[in-house]
Amino acid sequence: MTVIAIGNDGLTARISIAGGLVLSLWWTPEDVRLPLLRPAPGDEADALASGCYPLVPFGNRVRNNTFQFDGRDYRFEPNTAWDPHYLHGEGWQADWSVAESSESAVELSFHHIEGEGTPYRYSARQRFSVEDGSFVLTLAVTNQGDAALPFGLGWHPYFPMTPETTLLAPARKYWTEVEGWLPGNAVDIPEDVDFRAPRGLPHRWVNNGFEDWSGEARIDWPERGARLTLAADPLFRHAFVFVSDTAFDPAFQRDYFCFEPMSHLANGHNLPGLGGLRALQPNETLAGSVRMTPSLLPE
Repeated sequence: MTVIAIGNDGLTARISIAGGLVLSLWWTPEDVRLPLLRPAPGDEADALASGCYPLVPFGNRVRNNTFQFDGRDYRFEPNTAWDPHYLHGEGWQADWSVAESSESAVELSFHHIEGEGTPYRYSARQRFSVEDGSFVLTLAVTNQGDAALPFGLGWHPYFPMTPETTLLAPARKYWTEVEGWLPGNAVDIPEDVDFRAPRGLPHRWVNNGFEDWSGEARIDWPERGARLTLAADPLFRHAFVFVSDTAFDPAFQRDYFCFEPMSHLANGHNLPGLGGLRALQPNETLAGSVRMTPSLLPE
Protein backbone atom coordinates (compact mmCIF):
# COMPACT_ATOMS: atom_id res chain seq x y z
CA MET A 1 0.00 0.00 0.00
CA THR A 2 1.35 3.41 -0.99
CA VAL A 3 1.41 6.01 1.78
CA ILE A 4 2.79 9.49 1.10
CA ALA A 5 3.98 11.87 3.79
CA ILE A 6 3.80 15.62 3.25
CA GLY A 7 4.71 18.43 5.59
CA ASN A 8 5.72 22.02 6.15
CA ASP A 9 5.47 24.72 8.84
CA GLY A 10 5.09 22.21 11.68
CA LEU A 11 2.25 20.35 9.93
CA THR A 12 2.66 16.76 8.75
CA ALA A 13 0.12 14.52 7.03
CA ARG A 14 0.15 10.93 5.83
CA ILE A 15 -1.98 10.17 2.77
CA SER A 16 -2.98 6.69 1.56
CA ILE A 17 -3.89 5.92 -2.04
CA ALA A 18 -6.22 3.17 -0.75
CA GLY A 19 -9.43 5.16 -0.34
CA GLY A 20 -7.72 8.53 -0.88
CA LEU A 21 -7.48 8.78 2.90
CA VAL A 22 -5.80 11.12 5.33
CA LEU A 23 -4.33 8.65 7.79
CA SER A 24 -3.05 11.34 10.13
CA LEU A 25 -2.55 15.08 10.48
CA TRP A 26 -0.19 16.33 13.18
CA TRP A 27 0.80 19.81 14.29
CA THR A 28 3.92 20.51 16.32
CA PRO A 29 3.84 23.93 18.02
CA GLU A 30 6.59 24.60 20.54
CA ASP A 31 7.86 20.99 20.35
CA VAL A 32 4.49 19.51 21.39
CA ARG A 33 3.01 17.09 18.84
CA LEU A 34 -0.79 17.37 18.61
CA PRO A 35 -3.23 15.34 16.45
CA LEU A 36 -5.59 17.52 14.41
CA LEU A 37 -7.40 14.48 12.98
CA ARG A 38 -7.92 11.13 14.65
CA PRO A 39 -4.76 9.12 13.82
CA ALA A 40 -5.36 5.83 12.03
CA PRO A 41 -4.03 2.77 13.87
CA GLY A 42 -1.65 2.00 11.00
CA ASP A 43 -0.96 2.38 7.30
CA GLU A 44 -3.31 -0.52 6.49
CA ALA A 45 -6.33 1.21 8.07
CA ASP A 46 -9.51 1.46 6.02
CA ALA A 47 -11.64 4.57 5.66
CA LEU A 48 -13.71 3.94 8.79
CA ALA A 49 -10.55 3.87 10.92
CA SER A 50 -8.87 6.80 9.15
CA GLY A 51 -8.54 10.49 9.93
CA CYS A 52 -10.57 11.63 6.90
CA TYR A 53 -12.02 10.24 3.69
CA PRO A 54 -13.61 11.76 0.55
CA LEU A 55 -17.31 11.77 -0.36
CA VAL A 56 -17.64 11.49 -4.15
CA PRO A 57 -19.69 11.54 -6.41
CA PHE A 58 -21.86 12.59 -3.43
CA GLY A 59 -22.14 11.91 0.29
CA ASN A 60 -24.48 10.01 2.59
CA ARG A 61 -27.53 8.02 1.46
CA VAL A 62 -30.42 8.08 -1.03
CA ARG A 63 -33.82 6.96 0.28
CA ASN A 64 -34.78 3.52 -1.06
CA ASN A 65 -31.62 3.64 -3.22
CA THR A 66 -33.70 5.22 -6.00
CA PHE A 67 -34.22 8.62 -7.62
CA GLN A 68 -35.67 10.19 -10.74
CA PHE A 69 -33.84 12.74 -12.85
CA ASP A 70 -34.68 14.19 -16.27
CA GLY A 71 -37.54 11.74 -16.65
CA ARG A 72 -35.45 8.64 -15.98
CA ASP A 73 -35.43 6.25 -13.01
CA TYR A 74 -32.10 5.37 -11.40
CA ARG A 75 -31.17 2.78 -8.80
CA PHE A 76 -28.21 2.05 -6.54
CA GLU A 77 -27.02 -1.16 -4.91
CA PRO A 78 -25.51 -1.32 -1.39
CA ASN A 79 -21.71 -0.97 -1.29
CA THR A 80 -21.12 -2.17 2.28
CA ALA A 81 -22.09 -5.34 4.15
CA TRP A 82 -23.62 -3.44 7.09
CA ASP A 83 -25.80 -0.75 5.47
CA PRO A 84 -28.67 -1.46 3.04
CA HIS A 85 -27.91 1.82 1.25
CA TYR A 86 -25.33 2.78 -1.32
CA LEU A 87 -23.16 4.93 0.95
CA HIS A 88 -20.80 7.87 0.27
CA GLY A 89 -19.98 6.89 -3.33
CA GLU A 90 -16.85 5.00 -4.37
CA GLY A 91 -13.97 7.32 -3.51
CA TRP A 92 -13.53 6.05 0.05
CA GLN A 93 -13.30 2.44 -1.21
CA ALA A 94 -11.29 3.06 -4.41
CA ASP A 95 -7.63 2.70 -5.25
CA TRP A 96 -6.40 6.15 -6.24
CA SER A 97 -3.34 6.90 -8.40
CA VAL A 98 -0.65 9.46 -7.63
CA ALA A 99 -0.90 12.24 -10.23
CA GLU A 100 1.64 14.62 -8.67
CA SER A 101 3.70 14.66 -5.49
CA SER A 102 6.12 16.98 -3.69
CA GLU A 103 7.36 17.48 -0.15
CA SER A 104 4.36 19.63 0.74
CA ALA A 105 1.57 18.43 -1.60
CA VAL A 106 0.15 15.35 -3.29
CA GLU A 107 -2.57 14.98 -5.92
CA LEU A 108 -4.49 11.74 -6.41
CA SER A 109 -6.94 10.63 -9.10
CA PHE A 110 -9.26 7.76 -9.92
CA HIS A 111 -11.88 6.85 -12.51
CA HIS A 112 -15.16 5.03 -11.99
CA ILE A 113 -17.30 3.30 -14.64
CA GLU A 114 -21.06 3.01 -14.16
CA GLY A 115 -22.45 -0.37 -13.29
CA GLU A 116 -21.29 -2.06 -10.11
CA GLY A 117 -24.40 -0.76 -8.37
CA THR A 118 -24.42 2.87 -9.54
CA PRO A 119 -25.39 4.79 -12.69
CA TYR A 120 -22.46 7.22 -12.25
CA ARG A 121 -19.42 7.31 -14.50
CA TYR A 122 -16.91 9.93 -13.44
CA SER A 123 -13.32 10.86 -12.69
CA ALA A 124 -12.18 12.42 -9.43
CA ARG A 125 -9.10 14.29 -8.29
CA GLN A 126 -8.08 15.04 -4.74
CA ARG A 127 -5.24 17.34 -3.68
CA PHE A 128 -3.72 17.68 -0.23
CA SER A 129 -1.26 20.44 0.54
CA VAL A 130 0.45 22.08 3.49
CA GLU A 131 0.77 25.79 2.79
CA ASP A 132 0.97 29.00 4.83
CA GLY A 133 0.40 27.14 8.09
CA SER A 134 -2.74 25.36 6.85
CA PHE A 135 -3.74 21.93 5.60
CA VAL A 136 -5.79 22.35 2.41
CA LEU A 137 -8.01 19.66 0.91
CA THR A 138 -9.33 20.06 -2.63
CA LEU A 139 -11.73 17.65 -4.31
CA ALA A 140 -13.04 17.66 -7.89
CA VAL A 141 -15.38 15.40 -9.83
CA THR A 142 -16.02 15.33 -13.60
CA ASN A 143 -19.08 13.69 -15.14
CA GLN A 144 -17.74 11.18 -17.69
CA GLY A 145 -21.17 9.76 -18.47
CA ASP A 146 -23.38 10.32 -21.52
CA ALA A 147 -26.10 12.22 -19.65
CA ALA A 148 -26.40 14.84 -16.92
CA LEU A 149 -26.63 13.59 -13.32
CA PRO A 150 -26.68 15.27 -9.87
CA PHE A 151 -23.24 15.37 -8.24
CA GLY A 152 -21.96 16.49 -4.87
CA LEU A 153 -18.75 16.59 -2.84
CA GLY A 154 -17.67 16.40 0.75
CA TRP A 155 -15.27 14.97 3.31
CA HIS A 156 -15.75 12.78 6.35
CA PRO A 157 -13.11 13.92 8.89
CA TYR A 158 -12.77 12.39 12.36
CA PHE A 159 -11.62 14.96 14.91
CA PRO A 160 -10.16 14.13 18.33
CA MET A 161 -12.63 14.68 21.16
CA THR A 162 -11.40 15.44 24.66
CA PRO A 163 -13.70 16.04 27.66
CA GLU A 164 -13.51 19.83 27.15
CA THR A 165 -13.69 19.93 23.34
CA THR A 166 -16.03 22.54 21.88
CA LEU A 167 -17.36 23.07 18.37
CA LEU A 168 -18.45 26.35 16.77
CA ALA A 169 -20.28 25.85 13.44
CA PRO A 170 -23.19 28.22 12.72
CA ALA A 171 -26.05 26.78 10.67
CA ARG A 172 -29.71 27.65 10.06
CA LYS A 173 -31.60 24.33 10.22
CA TYR A 174 -31.23 20.82 11.60
CA TRP A 175 -32.36 17.60 9.92
CA THR A 176 -33.90 14.93 12.12
CA GLU A 177 -32.91 11.29 11.68
CA VAL A 178 -35.33 8.46 10.91
CA GLU A 179 -34.96 4.71 10.56
CA GLY A 180 -32.16 3.53 8.30
CA TRP A 181 -29.86 6.44 9.22
CA LEU A 182 -31.85 8.59 6.78
CA PRO A 183 -32.79 12.27 7.12
CA GLY A 184 -36.30 13.12 8.28
CA ASN A 185 -37.35 16.77 8.32
CA ALA A 186 -35.71 20.17 8.66
CA VAL A 187 -36.52 21.72 12.06
CA ASP A 188 -35.13 24.32 14.43
CA ILE A 189 -31.77 23.31 15.86
CA PRO A 190 -32.06 21.57 19.27
CA GLU A 191 -30.24 23.41 22.03
CA ASP A 192 -27.68 20.70 22.80
CA VAL A 193 -26.44 20.67 19.18
CA ASP A 194 -26.80 24.38 18.46
CA PHE A 195 -23.22 25.19 17.52
CA ARG A 196 -23.89 28.82 16.65
CA ALA A 197 -21.89 29.43 19.84
CA PRO A 198 -19.04 27.20 21.07
CA ARG A 199 -20.53 24.09 22.66
CA GLY A 200 -19.35 20.68 23.79
CA LEU A 201 -20.55 17.60 21.92
CA PRO A 202 -23.58 15.98 23.59
CA HIS A 203 -23.34 12.65 25.42
CA ARG A 204 -25.72 10.93 23.02
CA TRP A 205 -26.00 9.58 19.50
CA VAL A 206 -25.83 12.36 16.87
CA ASN A 207 -26.12 11.64 13.14
CA ASN A 208 -27.68 14.72 11.63
CA GLY A 209 -27.37 17.18 8.79
CA PHE A 210 -27.10 20.93 9.34
CA GLU A 211 -28.53 23.10 6.58
CA ASP A 212 -27.03 26.42 5.50
CA TRP A 213 -23.79 26.04 7.39
CA SER A 214 -21.80 29.29 7.35
CA GLY A 215 -18.71 27.60 5.86
CA GLU A 216 -16.66 28.35 8.96
CA ALA A 217 -16.09 26.16 12.00
CA ARG A 218 -13.81 26.17 15.01
CA ILE A 219 -12.77 23.29 17.24
CA ASP A 220 -11.13 24.09 20.58
CA TRP A 221 -9.21 21.61 22.71
CA PRO A 222 -8.68 23.55 25.98
CA GLU A 223 -6.66 20.75 27.62
CA ARG A 224 -4.18 21.00 24.77
CA GLY A 225 -4.29 24.77 24.42
CA ALA A 226 -5.06 24.31 20.73
CA ARG A 227 -7.65 25.37 18.17
CA LEU A 228 -8.45 24.26 14.63
CA THR A 229 -10.28 26.62 12.27
CA LEU A 230 -12.06 25.31 9.17
CA ALA A 231 -12.81 27.60 6.23
CA ALA A 232 -14.73 26.06 3.33
CA ASP A 233 -15.44 27.33 -0.17
CA PRO A 234 -19.03 28.58 -0.68
CA LEU A 235 -19.79 25.30 -2.45
CA PHE A 236 -19.94 23.60 0.95
CA ARG A 237 -23.20 25.07 2.27
CA HIS A 238 -24.12 22.17 4.52
CA ALA A 239 -22.50 19.94 7.12
CA PHE A 240 -23.08 16.69 8.95
CA VAL A 241 -22.27 15.99 12.61
CA PHE A 242 -21.71 12.47 13.92
CA VAL A 243 -21.16 11.35 17.50
CA SER A 244 -21.18 7.58 17.89
CA ASP A 245 -22.32 5.50 20.86
CA THR A 246 -21.58 2.03 22.24
CA ALA A 247 -24.78 0.58 20.78
CA PHE A 248 -23.44 1.31 17.28
CA ASP A 249 -19.76 0.82 18.12
CA PRO A 250 -19.03 -1.13 21.35
CA ALA A 251 -15.44 0.18 21.30
CA PHE A 252 -16.45 3.86 21.19
CA GLN A 253 -14.78 5.85 23.98
CA ARG A 254 -15.92 9.41 23.15
CA ASP A 255 -12.48 10.04 21.72
CA TYR A 256 -13.61 11.37 18.34
CA PHE A 257 -16.49 13.10 16.55
CA CYS A 258 -17.14 13.92 12.91
CA PHE A 259 -17.88 17.27 11.34
CA GLU A 260 -18.41 16.72 7.62
CA PRO A 261 -18.43 19.64 5.16
CA MET A 262 -20.81 18.80 2.30
CA SER A 263 -22.02 20.57 -0.82
CA HIS A 264 -25.52 19.13 -0.43
CA LEU A 265 -28.05 17.67 1.97
CA ALA A 266 -28.36 13.95 2.56
CA ASN A 267 -30.89 12.36 0.18
CA GLY A 268 -30.64 15.48 -1.99
CA HIS A 269 -31.59 13.37 -5.02
CA ASN A 270 -35.15 13.25 -3.66
CA LEU A 271 -35.41 16.81 -2.32
CA PRO A 272 -36.65 19.99 -4.03
CA GLY A 273 -33.80 21.68 -5.86
CA LEU A 274 -31.74 18.51 -5.41
CA GLY A 275 -30.78 19.62 -1.91
CA GLY A 276 -27.72 21.44 -3.20
CA LEU A 277 -26.52 18.72 -5.59
CA ARG A 278 -25.32 20.11 -8.93
CA ALA A 279 -26.55 18.68 -12.22
CA LEU A 280 -23.35 18.21 -14.20
CA GLN A 281 -23.49 17.84 -17.95
CA PRO A 282 -21.10 15.35 -19.60
CA ASN A 283 -17.48 16.50 -19.11
CA GLU A 284 -18.55 19.21 -16.63
CA THR A 285 -16.59 19.49 -13.35
CA LEU A 286 -17.48 20.39 -9.77
CA ALA A 287 -14.67 21.34 -7.37
CA GLY A 288 -14.10 22.90 -3.96
CA SER A 289 -11.64 23.24 -1.09
CA VAL A 290 -11.55 23.27 2.69
CA ARG A 291 -8.72 24.84 4.67
CA MET A 292 -7.79 23.65 8.17
CA THR A 293 -5.63 26.04 10.17
CA PRO A 294 -4.31 25.25 13.68
CA SER A 295 -3.43 27.86 16.27
CA LEU A 296 -2.77 28.14 19.99
CA LEU A 297 -5.67 29.19 22.16
CA PRO A 298 -5.47 32.77 23.40
CA GLU A 299 -4.21 32.94 26.97
